[in-house]
Amino acid sequence: MKKRCSSEDGTVAKEEHIPPVNEWIEKTDIKTSEDIEVPELLADQVIGQDEAVSVVKKAAKQHRHVMLIGPPGTGKSMLAQSMIDFLPSSDMEDVLCFPNEEDENNPKVRTVPAGKGKDIVDAHRREASKRNQAKSQGLLIILALIIGAAVLISLYTGQYLVMFFGIIAAAMLLIAMRASPMGMGGDTDKEVPKLLIGHEHGEKPPFIDATGSQAGALLGDVKHDPFQSGGLETPPHQRVEVGAIHEAHKGVLFLDEINMLKMSSQQSLLTAMQERRFSITGQSERSSGAMVKSESVPTDFILVAAGNLDSIYGARDESGTAIGGMHPALRSRIRGYGYEVYVNDTMDDTHENRMKLVRFIAQEIEKDKKKIPHFTKGAISEVLREAQRRANKRGELTLRLRELGGLVRVSGDLASERSHKLVLDKDVVDAKNVARSLEQQVADRYIKKRKEYSTYQTEGSTVGVVNGLAALGGDQAGISEYSGILLPIAAEVTPAHSRDEGKIVATGKLGDIAKEAVQNVSALVKKYTGEDISRYDVHIQFIGTQEGVEGDSASISVATAVISALEGIPIDQNTAMTGSLSVRGQVLPVGAVTAKIEAAAESGVKRVIIPRTNLRDVVLEKRYEDKIEIIPVDNLGEVLDNALVGANKKKLLEKLASLLEIKSIPIPADQPTPH
Repeated sequence: MKKRCSSEDGTVAKEEHIPPVNEWIEKTDIKTSEDIEVPELLADQVIGQDEAVSVVKKAAKQHRHVMLIGPPGTGKSMLAQSMIDFLPSSDMEDVLCFPNEEDENNPKVRTVPAGKGKDIVDAHRREASKRNQAKSQGLLIILALIIGAAVLISLYTGQYLVMFFGIIAAAMLLIAMRASPMGMGGDTDKEVPKLLIGHEHGEKPPFIDATGSQAGALLGDVKHDPFQSGGLETPPHQRVEVGAIHEAHKGVLFLDEINMLKMSSQQSLLTAMQERRFSITGQSERSSGAMVKSESVPTDFILVAAGNLDSIYGARDESGTAIGGMHPALRSRIRGYGYEVYVNDTMDDTHENRMKLVRFIAQEIEKDKKKIPHFTKGAISEVLREAQRRANKRGELTLRLRELGGLVRVSGDLASERSHKLVLDKDVVDAKNVARSLEQQVADRYIKKRKEYSTYQTEGSTVGVVNGLAALGGDQAGISEYSGILLPIAAEVTPAHSRDEGKIVATGKLGDIAKEAVQNVSALVKKYTGEDISRYDVHIQFIGTQEGVEGDSASISVATAVISALEGIPIDQNTAMTGSLSVRGQVLPVGAVTAKIEAAAESGVKRVIIPRTNLRDVVLEKRYEDKIEIIPVDNLGEVLDNALVGANKKKLLEKLASLLEIKSIPIPADQPTPH
C-alpha cells in the first residue's frame, strides 16, 4: 500500500505499537487454537465487554434489571445468559394450578419447592385413579346385576325377550357411561392439578429468551375449548398455559429488540416486574379462555432488555412524532432498579486483546461441537487481520463477534471439505470470499456491470466528471462490514434560466443529508473560484444510483466536479476520492474508508484521495496493498491540487492562493469517525 503524506519530516507516522499479526503470532507460544483453554463460566468467555460483565455479575447477585444497548453481534445475549451462573438454585420453585370448586373460571395457583410439583401431581393422579377404579367396579357390578336379573327372570318365566332387552339395556348403559367423561369413574383431569412450571432438584435457574414473542407466549394464555357443555369440556385449570414471564421465575428473562414488543405488552411486563406476580387469562376476546382468569402466578425474574438506540427512542415520522420505541415507564423501572449499559463494538488492538480473539476461535470450535478442525498460526493471523479490518479503524479490533464467528465456521467447513486436519491460512482467505455479505456480493456485481457498460473511466481526464466512492451495508444493515463501490459524479454548469438566481439540480435519488451536502457546495464553489454561483444553474448527476445515495461523504467529489465544470479544467480519471466538507473547506473524516479504497483498487483506479484523519482507519487486504496509492488531504485546495490536470490547473491554484487562507480543523484522536 503506497501512502503520500505532507508531514513536516516527510514520513508517515505509524500509530501501531504492536507488531503486525503475522509477526506477532510467531512470537507467541501458540501452535494451534487447540492449545487455548476455554473458560467454564460463560461470563469469562465474553470478550471485550469487561464493564458489562462486571455489571451483569452485580445485577445477578443483587437481583437487578439490566438494559444492554449496542449493535447486534456484540455479545448481549451471551451476557444475559451468563447471569444464571450467579443466581442461587436453592430458590427455585414449582408452580401448580388447582381446580377451584367455588369458581371454576378462577383456578387456584400454588408454589412448592423445586422437584416437588411432579410428585404432587403424581400423588393426585394416583388418588384419582383409585377413586375411578372404585367407581368403575361399582358400575360394572350394577351392569352384571342387570344382566343377571334379566337372565334369571327369563329362565323362570320362559320370556326370553326379557333377557334380550336386559342385555340391550346393559350394553346401552355401558356405552353411555364410556362416552361420558363422568362415566366409568369420572374425569381424572378435573381432579388432578396441572404442573405449570416444573424443575428438577438442584437445576440451574432458567434463562428464557422471549425475543419476538407474541402476547400469549410472553404473558401466558388460556387455550380455547370448543366443547363447553355436556360434560365434554376440558377443565379451566387444565387449559391454563404459562408465558415466558412465568417460566423465567427465579431466573433471567431476555428480550432483544425490546421496541418490537407492543406497548400493551410492555405495560403488562412492567406490571409483572413491579408486582412479581401476574395472572393468566385468555389473550383472545373470542376464545373461551377469555372467561378464565387464574390467581396470580409468580414472576420474580431479572429482566435483561437489549437493542440499539432506536430500540429506546423509536423512529420519527415526517412531523417529528416518535413511533414505537420503549415504554418510558418500563425504561424508568430498569433505570431505577438496575443498570443501563452501552456495549462496545471495538476494543484496542493490544497483545492481551489479540489473545482474547485467539481464545474466541477456540470457543467457537467448542460451541460447534468440534465439527470443524482447530486453526493453525497462519489461519489465526488471517482471522485477526479480518478483525482489524472490520473494526473500520486502525489500532482497534472488532467486537462484532457473531459475524467473525461465521468466518471461523465457514473456514472450518472448507478445511473439512478439503480433508485438512487443521484450518490453514488459505482456508480462511477463501472463506472470506465464500462468506461475503449480500451487500458485498451486490457490490461485486455492481462493479462488474459498470466495467462491462463503461459507466466510469479509469484513464485520461474529463471536465466535470469525478470518480467518487460510496459504501453499502454497515451498521444500518445490522452488519459491521461495509462494501465499497465506485460512484461516478458528473457536473454541468449553464447560465441561469431565472433572472433572480441560479439553481442547483441534483439527480440520483438523494437522501436528506446528501441533498444538504450538495447545497453546501455552492458556498464553497463561490469561495474557491470567486464566481457568483447564483448566475448559473448547476446540474449534478450521481450516475447509476438507482437505490439512492445518503450521507455527505461525496462532498469533495461534488465540489471538485462543479469547480472543474465551472473553470473548464479536466479531472484525472485515474483518481477516486471520498470525504466530507465543512462549509469552510476542511476535509472531514468519513466511514468505511477501507472498503471504499478496496473498491477503487478493484475498479482499476490507481490513486485515491481520503481525509488525512481517516489514514489511521485504513486496514487493507494484502492483495490491495501494492495496487493503489493513498493520498491524505486536509482541505479542498489539496483535493483540487491532486485531482485536477491540464494547463489551467496552475492558474486556478494561484487564484485560490490569493482568495483563501485555509487552515485545518484538528480532530481529537478519540472522536468517533462518522459513517
